[in-house]
Amino acid sequence: MRNSSQETPRRRVTARMRELRFDAGALSLNLVATVGRRPDTPIERLGNVERLQAWCRGVGTALDDGEDPAEVLASVHELRDAAYEIAAAAVYARRPSAEAVELLNRVALVEPPVTQLRLTPTGVEAAEAGRQLSGAGLRSLVARDLIAIMSDEGLRGCLRACGSESCRMIYLDSAHGKPRKWCSMQRCGNSAKAAQHRLRAADPGR
Repeated sequence: MRNSSQETPRRRVTARMRELRFDAGALSLNLVATVGRRPDTPIERLGNVERLQAWCRGVGTALDDGEDPAEVLASVHELRDAAYEIAAAAVYARRPSAEAVELLNRVALVEPPVTQLRLTPTGVEAAEAGRQLSGAGLRSLVARDLIAIMSDEGLRGCLRACGSESCRMIYLDSAHGKPRKWCSMQRCGNSAKAAQHRLRAADPGR
């Protein structure tokens, strides 16, 4: 039996770590980011209907009034797991599971609603913000977004995992030139720099 004193200490989970992320660079990756610290110590950020509704607002949509949010949440969780499996496989150069690919393809078969136009004082504009979707339509948008990334060699090659061991968020690196190491310089990048500074201050000979 393993001695409890030898167990790896549990990392502290702060309120910021439970925040929804909308900076992964793509709709599908924003959904994947609703679980933090994959794969070792996952943090659930989409654990109830209220969080699902907040996530929908964050990506510029909402569920149809006739939808059962609890059922949609369960199906979104299932899609999220498949999306992570496929995106992580690209990042870590491995083959994704057949079940994840089959689920993504099946979900994407649903036709999402087309973009509508609305009149403005000077002409027309796309009326996407705040549009209501069925659960199937929402999942289809997410699945099609990831399929578009995986089908484009350039985009697929820009998938990264954050260099912070306490994050590992998968994101789409849109920066030109040297690949980004962190999902966000303001979050993980600054934290890593601060940790390095503390280490040097504690041991000037390093």
